[in-house]
Parts: sequence; structure tokens; C-alpha cells
Amino acid sequence: MDQQELGAFLRSRRERLRPEDVGLAAGSRRRTPGLRREEVAVLAHISIEYYVRLEQARAPRPSADVLAAIASALRLTGPEVDHLHVLAGTAPRRTGLHRRDVRPSILALLDRLPGTAAFVTSAAFEVLAWNELAATLMEDFAALAPADRNLARRAFLGPSGAASLYGVSDAAEFRHHAVMELRRTRSRYPADPGITGLVDELLAGSADFARLWERHDVEAAPMLTKTFAHRVVGDVTVDCDTTTLEDRDQHLVLYSAPRGSKDAEALAFLAVLGTDGVRAGGPG
Repeated sequence: MDQQELGAFLRSRRERLRPEDVGLAAGSRRRTPGLRREEVAVLAHISIEYYVRLEQARAPRPSADVLAAIASALRLTGPEVDHLHVLAGTAPRRTGLHRRDVRPSILALLDRLPGTAAFVTSAAFEVLAWNELAATLMEDFAALAPADRNLARRAFLGPSGAASLYGVSDAAEFRHHAVMELRRTRSRYPADPGITGLVDELLAGSADFARLWERHDVEAAPMLTKTFAHRVVGDVTVDCDTTTLEDRDQHLVLYSAPRGSKDAEALAFLAVLGTDGVRAGGPG
């Protein structure tokens, strides 16, 4: 049970709710945002003292029934309920290190997708494997040290401006998504120095990361499309599909474009050009 994180998470979810969201009168004497602790306790049918101690990181581990009641009172979503159970110690935790070895079958699949930019990321946002089109669209990952292949580190500590995330149109959304995923990842791997060290590095080095981290959000909206501002072919809009590789807690990310579209033609041209061609600045 992570008492400090559990208390902070409950407090953040309580403060985002308005009384009218849960059928209560707003009143005129509220000095702080959100619901009062006693209101949450009443809605969850638990003692006020116990709920206060939960937020103050002084309470013993709550039962599954208590957690369900609190989740209902706070109107938590599915991913937020899962995160609540992880913090309370009532869900299985991965106690080792996050895996960075990619299944051979996935490595082979990457090379069988010539019209799709495909890559695999770890639970810590490190790009572990990629095909040639992904490197051509985004960056030649083979030329980078492993630490520099981390998309979260690049998003918050990389070059400023559009270059920080390959000129993508949804840079702000990706940063928010990365913070949420890293919060959930740190809860799953509390003893992994690769995870905890990355979070500490981003908290110390990025005020934007620290601000988003304090929100305690854990549910991201899906990113369905994004546009890359590519220095050779200009804007390329792609469909984004992500598959979770459950056995290794990794993600297979696929960027593609509808057949016959100008974006598909741009991807086809990049596939022919390759990373060497992009490095040279395009066709001579």
C-alpha cells in the first residue's frame, strides 16, 4: 500500500468534483474547490474519520468493499479504479524491473509492415524496436544512445519548439498522456530504478511535467490521428493505432495512412528515401 500516493490521489479526485456532480447542493460557503471530505464519506457510507485518515496517509489498508464505495462516491472511471486498487495494495503488482526485450515475432512483424511506421515502446516510453519507415518519419533511433530514445524524456527535456516531438500536431496531448502513463507505470513498478529515476529526472528538469504530475490524472484520451511536420515531405497526417503487449508490458505503435491518400504517398516516398536519404536532405 502506497499511503502517500493513495491519499494524494483521493484528494485530487475529490477536489475535481462539484457538489452538483453528485446530487448535492452547492451552497455559498465553500472556501476550497470540490467536495468536502465529510461529503465523500457520507456518499461512500464510511466514517468521516477513516476517510480523513486515508487522505492523510494514516489509515490502514481499506477493504475491497470500501474501495468500491469510495470509487463510486468519487465517480472514478475504470482506469482510475484500477489505479486506486494498485495504490491500496489490493491489485497485483509487478515487483521486478520492466521488460525491455522485445519478442522475436514482434521484431519480425515490424519488417513486414512496409507501408506502416511501426515501433515498440517500453512501459517507460523508451523506443525498443522500430522499422525503417518509423526511423525515416521520426528519427534514426539507431544513431541514438538508449537514453535518448525515450519519448517522454524527449517531450519534456528535449529541444524546444516543434523539433522536440518531430513536429507533431498533438505535442501537448502527448505530454499529458506520457505523464498519466508514467504515473500508472510507477505504481506497477515501485522498485524499478529505471522508472523511479526517470520520473525524478522529469520532475526536477521540467516545470511542465511537475505541473501535470500534480494533477494525479491516470486516464488518457485515445490519440487517433496526428500530423508530423516532416522536413523533407512536409505535413504527413497518420492514423494512430496502439496494441498493448501484455506479457511484457510494452506497446506496439502503428502509424499508417488511408490507401491512395496524399499522406500514404508521402509515407511511400519516405520508405523509398530511407534514413540515409532524409539525412542527406531528400533527393538530389
